[in-house]
Amino acid sequence: MASLSEILTRPGTRQKVVADSERVIEEEVSSKGLTGIPIKAAYKIVKAIKPGFVPEVIDGLLEDFAAALDPIFQEAQAANKPVDQFMQANAPRAADALLGITDARAARAKNENVKKAYQSLRGMAKKQVEAAIPRTSKMIAKYAALG
Repeated sequence: MASLSEILTRPGTRQKVVADSERVIEEEVSSKGLTGIPIKAAYKIVKAIKPGFVPEVIDGLLEDFAAALDPIFQEAQAANKPVDQFMQANAPRAADALLGITDARAARAKNENVKKAYQSLRGMAKKQVEAAIPRTSKMIAKYAALG
């Protein structure tokens, strides 16, 4: 059985995954109401750092994110359960796995604006990442179905 990393990073697929991931982020950020103002502001700062920064970061983190989510993906496959539903049922675990990656990367970031933006949002991050799992898991399921 292929790993999630193998599925999401194969030639011809990787750039589509990066583009879809950026779309998921854009949709999540724009779906936030008034309580999302800090998230929207921080995202605007991150996007302003340089054109193409967000897809560049997604591309750079793709293997790590896929590896972090692979145990959940493999459990869904082994249990013959739909990947998106299984991942949504395990949203807290998936969020923790993803945040472990971003926490480590943010700690090593050289750009102080990125560090500050991340640190200012980290307290609410798990709730926000969990909220993004339905969109994320549907995207993953789409690529898993392609084989």
